[in-house]
Amino acid sequence: MQNQTLMQYFEWYLPHDGQHWARLTNDAEHLANLGISHVWMPPAFKATNEKDVGYGVYDLFDLGEFHQKGTVRTKYGFKEDYLQAIQALKAQGIQPMADVVLNHKAAADHMEAFQVIEVDPEDRTVQLSEPFTINGWTHFTFDGRQDTYNDFHWHWYHFTGTDYDAKRRKSGIYLIQGDNKGWANEELVDNENGNYDYLMYADLDFKHPEVIQNIYDWADWFMETTGIAGLRLDAVKHIDSFFMGNFIRDMKEKYGQDFYVFGEFWNPDKEANLDYLEKTEERFDLVDVRLHQTLFEASQAGASYDLRN
Repeated sequence: MQNQTLMQYFEWYLPHDGQHWARLTNDAEHLANLGISHVWMPPAFKATNEKDVGYGVYDLFDLGEFHQKGTVRTKYGFKEDYLQAIQALKAQGIQPMADVVLNHKAAADHMEAFQVIEVDPEDRTVQLSEPFTINGWTHFTFDGRQDTYNDFHWHWYHFTGTDYDAKRRKSGIYLIQGDNKGWANEELVDNENGNYDYLMYADLDFKHPEVIQNIYDWADWFMETTGIAGLRLDAVKHIDSFFMGNFIRDMKEKYGQDFYVFGEFWNPDKEANLDYLEKTEERFDLVDVRLHQTLFEASQAGASYDLRN
């Protein structure tokens, strides 16, 4: 098999001019001539605002088509630009890969009242309070989309935790209470901070059957709409490995074993990475964060760095 070369076709500080998809379309032939086989595209979904890089994801069903969060386009352009870029890459024999953020949702449309326990940010297994009621941003109605493509609305019980109590105007990490609530099993997520299920915003509860069904419904719609050829999954160390393994298995069964998937498990510890891969039955690859950090250290140290380490 010929070696494959994947290019990350973006970085954090790109201009937020809405022209990135157009630039990629125009660059497709050049990338093919360089021998690029896969292009990792940035998150294409409506996020908190038009300058958001894409990881503050709001609506997975909005690819830059509806007026939401003060904009129609995303940082990178409109839906039609995104689809055109995908087709341009495929026409050159390049596999386009989507950057997908499943871990959390940001910029909810409405507040809801619900019970929580505040936990220690340094150890999420340590409770700092008894149960109490907060007002949290957890109700997603996607008013600009008006149920186009999907009519599911999110509520507090679809999440495990959140980070702001609007009632008291206080930031923190709040573990949502209720039937079958709680962080993911500590064996299924990274053990940094005791239990690293929670990262930011409203954290999806991958134990909830309605959450699982909505993600599968979205995946079917997204694949049919875009024809994307692979996925880069964001922040997988915070996502239940049981769900992740099943999701990747089902995607590959439906779209072929060559449907390439890799994830970001941001932990340089080799054993932690291998443990997560084992629990997902090695159905996908993980970014080599250890190598990334080593190369970063070498670039900072210059001639004094010992490459034998």
